[in-house]
Amino acid sequence: MSVTGEAMAPRTLKLLCAGAVKGLVEALRERFRITSGATIEGRFGAVGAMREALLGGAPCDVMIVTETMLAELRDHGAVAARPLAPIGEVRTGVAARHGEAVPRIDSVDALKTALLAAPMLYLPDTLHSTAGKHVAAVLARLGIAAETAARLSVHPNGATAMRALAESGAPGALGATQVTEILYTPGLTLAGPLPEPFELATVYAAGIARDASEPALAAAFIELLSGEGAVAERHAGGFEPVGR
Repeated sequence: MSVTGEAMAPRTLKLLCAGAVKGLVEALRERFRITSGATIEGRFGAVGAMREALLGGAPCDVMIVTETMLAELRDHGAVAARPLAPIGEVRTGVAARHGEAVPRIDSVDALKTALLAAPMLYLPDTLHSTAGKHVAAVLARLGIAAETAARLSVHPNGATAMRALAESGAPGALGATQVTEILYTPGLTLAGPLPEPFELATVYAAGIARDASEPALAAAFIELLSGEGAVAERHAGGFEPVGR
């Protein structure tokens, strides 16, 4: 009886993912369970943290991070030597809480004014996350890094930063991270992407880990994630076609 139970136990696909793709994975989780019979166990966080987890031996079938980092991991042998699957481009944007005034950020001057007026700025990890590092650089280029330093609320990744913003009680507080993480967080409004010359469009991609225990299942999920069948979910979640 126990042997039969073990044989029929559902398979589990293990993912290491950038926080930017969490909403998309969640949107496809049930469809994948129905079509494959497998459950998904996802770990989401800053891109640098996911790289460290993979190289540190964390169980992983599918790695979903920036295309640049994924290619680097493939070159180092940590990701299978096969074509990577681009998911889409994600821009970095600014968020405000629902029900509050949404600031203009469509020009350099407007962005600077909005950031200086915010009593708190919620950001992901400024050392390990793609968006966090970029926004920190934008503050420096605007010449307001020192002026805003005491108002920064930095979190492990964009998802936790945006949840903290949504739950905060500071009127006028803003957040900045990948657009996908803003769109998938209840209680927030997307003010828009960062304006030129500060715009950042990051390509995310998926690959199969070298030591994947479920390589065939991993390939099936990547096909779903990046294929025509998930166009609507990618669009709704803030992923744009690569090279738009």
